[in-house]
Amino acid sequence: MKLERLISITYALLNNDVISASELANKYQVSQRTIYRDIETICAAGIPVVSHQGVNGGYGIIKEYKMEKSLLNANDIESLITLLHSTATVFKDERATETIHRLQTIQRDKMPSLTIDLGSWRANNAILHNLRAAIKDSQVIRFEYLNAKNERANRIVEPVSLLFKYYTWYLHGYCRARKDYRVFKLTRMIDLVTLTETYQRIHPVILQDFSMNYQKQEIVGAVLRISGRSSAHALDCFYAEDNYFNEDGTLTVTIINPIEVDWLIETILSFGEDVEVLEPLTLRQLLQNKIEKMLNRYL
Repeated sequence: MKLERLISITYALLNNDVISASELANKYQVSQRTIYRDIETICAAGIPVVSHQGVNGGYGIIKEYKMEKSLLNANDIESLITLLHSTATVFKDERATETIHRLQTIQRDKMPSLTIDLGSWRANNAILHNLRAAIKDSQVIRFEYLNAKNERANRIVEPVSLLFKYYTWYLHGYCRARKDYRVFKLTRMIDLVTLTETYQRIHPVILQDFSMNYQKQEIVGAVLRISGRSSAHALDCFYAEDNYFNEDGTLTVTIINPIEVDWLIETILSFGEDVEVLEPLTLRQLLQNKIEKMLNRYL
């Protein structure tokens, strides 16, 4: 659309000292004559575009018009860009992208010290997009949900917000079956449907603290010995623990932070024959029982 192109051209002018008409024409897949008309429209709107002549000529905006740098300090700008970029990578949000471009006019020559690409995380982006649209339009959703006890139930929910926590995405919304706000793990939502019904938020929104759901049996002080060929994988899994390379190339991992036992056993099994639990004896016994149950399936 012309309006979107005009806004985008304005940000491009803010983000560059000089940009040629041919560059703009290639970027927006229009003729240079169209770009000339767009520049005239932008000028008529009160934005002071100036023309630079010569081989490296083009269009720009006078420096006095650009956003004053003293409004935000460098850390503020970098934090905003990082946050907006992480959102844009997931939802392909054009408005967020345009805001990033505008913020970059203040801090053009500095590379960000932190980049978060949530779009690279394992997630069903189609579900994320559908849920965000439902939240924006206040539409009721229906889905089948599998809880932690492996129980399946149909849910009708008034969605409120999306959360990224504990390395995964969650939906926070009002569950009509429970008559209260609940948090649902997106990976356990089955056959999501956005209904035509809309809702008005009449229930006070309370963001549930669902960290209590993860208070399971934990362990501290376990010691693992991992072969050298799996040391990189070990550092990925146990980067926050006490890791020590032995002279024979093996890696000794000492668990110094509380780790949920079920997760630890599943992770140890992922190393196959390249790991040995040195202590405690209780963890060795739990692992032995798990392996025996697995073996019995193939006997």
